[in-house]
Amino acid sequence: MKEHTKDLCLLHIAVMLLGFSGTIGQFVTVSSMLITFGRVAFSLILLTSILLVKKESFRLGCGKDYCIIVVAGVVLCIHWVTFFQAIHCSTVAIGIISFSTFPIFVTFLEPLIYHEKYSIQSIICSFVLMLGVMITVPEFSLENQVTVGIMWGMVSSCSFAILSLINRYLSTHYDGSKICFYEQGVVAILLLPVFIMSDVVWSRSDIMGVMAIGFLCTALAYSLYISAQKTIKAQTVGLISGLETVYGILYAAILLQEIPSSQELMGAAIILGVAVYTSMQKAGKEGVL
Repeated sequence: MKEHTKDLCLLHIAVMLLGFSGTIGQFVTVSSMLITFGRVAFSLILLTSILLVKKESFRLGCGKDYCIIVVAGVVLCIHWVTFFQAIHCSTVAIGIISFSTFPIFVTFLEPLIYHEKYSIQSIICSFVLMLGVMITVPEFSLENQVTVGIMWGMVSSCSFAILSLINRYLSTHYDGSKICFYEQGVVAILLLPVFIMSDVVWSRSDIMGVMAIGFLCTALAYSLYISAQKTIKAQTVGLISGLETVYGILYAAILLQEIPSSQELMGAAIILGVAVYTSMQKAGKEGVL
């Protein structure tokens, strides 16, 4: 019970940090691919230091795990690039709200992959989450930047759902820092050619912004996020992560003066309600409350 309580607290801290990345990304002027590369480059510095200080081995248990973690890295790359693309196309609120639909994909994929029973409550909550996102869609037209941003956010959402399911397996075998090290190393390798061929001049604010995203919103946040999954199911993790939407909107409103519309606030309220309800229900069943 104590371990579960600790993991639940770590998960909430991680989600608060993850919600900050979108706002910081709006201060960075380079492309989404370059932001992602810079993010993992700085994150890898901290992750390598953590592993060295803890004197942990960099080796994985078997060849199959190397293959799995490479696939996870490719999926992570897709997730981050499409996430920043969604924000650049629209706003932080739209990008985060649309991304937060990933519990829907988790709800239907997790039982298939791990041979578990479908939860009627999770299915209902997932559809309510989808309703919250659909409310934010202004019009179904590719000429509308908000709609395009939502579409990019949905791609980011689906890829993150797949990543969460892969990390559920990896987190039972390895420490979160080691998993992040390998996954982000794959992302760095994939995007290195983009960085080399780019002739973009990085400003001081670009570098500082990417450093903050890399150290706080990536290395620290994802290490906590993955470690928390040792005792918490992916469906619960996904639904609690809906709080990232609320944090992201608050950060953007305070720092960017991006005041969300009534539609966006309504969608965010629905997502927040589902996330809080699910978190309390889970905690009550596990004897945390």
